[in-house]
Amino acid sequence: MNATSQDAIALLKSDHKEAKELFDEYEKKKDHASDEQKMEIAREVCGALLIHMEIEEKIFYPRIRQKIDDDDLMNEAEVEHEGAKDLIRQLGELKPSDPMFDAKIKVLGEQIEHHVEEEETEMFPKARKSGVDLDALGAELLAAKNQMRVDHGLPAVAA
Repeated sequence: MNATSQDAIALLKSDHKEAKELFDEYEKKKDHASDEQKMEIAREVCGALLIHMEIEEKIFYPRIRQKIDDDDLMNEAEVEHEGAKDLIRQLGELKPSDPMFDAKIKVLGEQIEHHVEEEETEMFPKARKSGVDLDALGAELLAAKNQMRVDHGLPAVAA
């Protein structure tokens, strides 16, 4: 890995950190933020999660699944993504003034926290030992992430 790139695991961990920071920001501001401010944070975290889940499902998981012998772990990760996407869909149907909005953000954050814990303590160590070229995979993930960001009118992120 050179100074201008991240390996796949570093990139995914960086996304995890960003999501946690956004959930923390929402929790801290929710009681005194306007509906517009709450919606802005919710959109940011949900958008980041959707892009992150997409690159994991389309690129990272298939590559790792081929190399580690743990179908249960990989299947559970995909099911956890489906649960998160369902909550994101439900949030998209609500206004921040809805009494369930804050609860759904909170539960989404808790589910993501659990998911991240499993990835970082179980999946990522197995991926490190798998023989997959994590530098090349990181570059591929970053390129896909940036393309999705551009497609959604967001700025690309640096390596």
